[in-house]
Amino acid sequence: MKYRDLGNTGMKVSEVSFGTWAIGGAWGKTNDEEALKSLDRAIGEGVNFFDTADVYGDGHSEELLAKATKGKEDQIHIATKFCRRGYIASKENYSYDSVRTYCENSLKRLNREAIDLYQIHCPPLEILKDGKVFEVLDRLQQEGKIRNYGVSVESVEEGLVCLKNPNVKALQVIFNVFRQKPLEKLLPEAKNNGVGILVRLPLASGLLTGKFREDHRFEEDDHRKFNENGAAFNVGETFAGLGFAKGRELVNQLFWIAEGRGSMAAAALRWILDQEGVSCIIPGFKNEHQIMQNLRALEERPFTEQELQNLREFYEQKVKEHIRGPY
Repeated sequence: MKYRDLGNTGMKVSEVSFGTWAIGGAWGKTNDEEALKSLDRAIGEGVNFFDTADVYGDGHSEELLAKATKGKEDQIHIATKFCRRGYIASKENYSYDSVRTYCENSLKRLNREAIDLYQIHCPPLEILKDGKVFEVLDRLQQEGKIRNYGVSVESVEEGLVCLKNPNVKALQVIFNVFRQKPLEKLLPEAKNNGVGILVRLPLASGLLTGKFREDHRFEEDDHRKFNENGAAFNVGETFAGLGFAKGRELVNQLFWIAEGRGSMAAAALRWILDQEGVSCIIPGFKNEHQIMQNLRALEERPFTEQELQNLREFYEQKVKEHIRGPY
């Protein structure tokens, strides 16, 4: 395993880390025994950073992480998120009392004294521009409940607003072969500001594994079924905002990236790791096989300059016009 600085937080995190949305819920059936085995396998392979949220399985993924990291709290970093249990557009949802309650409830589920990285969970742009929530987080940091804080954002504009606050230490962004806009301005500015970049949805909800057939059907409780068109939350969180059919069509033009590499998924993750300014990727998982598949990205050969140029042109000419939602 290789490790990178998470901005200037002082934390060194595994290049391939993991998100725990899938084991918490909203990605079809879950299995706690398999989830715990998978977490143990990841830790055994050197993974030292996991991302979660208080709404993943109504806090269940936080509880799973508490079990998996018991006795290893000083070795394994955890990032969690808040704000989506309440009405996200309400300023009251970001008051000191509200955020402290969210934080203390997460601490109980995680069985920790402090949260390594506490993130606002995709709030409206108006909340970020208002800025009062950052003062609340400063206060919680002074109280020792959180060590660092950051923001999970939906768009580059939101990320750039966050960078105006010097105490924001990390941004979590959607970034993959289909979503290359952060390369233009957000990643360079974050690096210049010493802000870490966590990459979520690196495989575009599984599209970039190349495994889906045209007739694939998702389970009713899988967000890839109920949120394909943004019915439940931001459409960009599902299939990178492309939709399943368009995403599959575009994936069929990308199989070449796996040539000379272990798999399309590993190649897609390697592409992200090759981009300057990225601290780590946080793909999801449900089982040990997926853990090991994602870790293969560490062994893949980097992309050549010509390959990077080809993928940039692919995004500009064939992808970005089809992306829905703010990005």
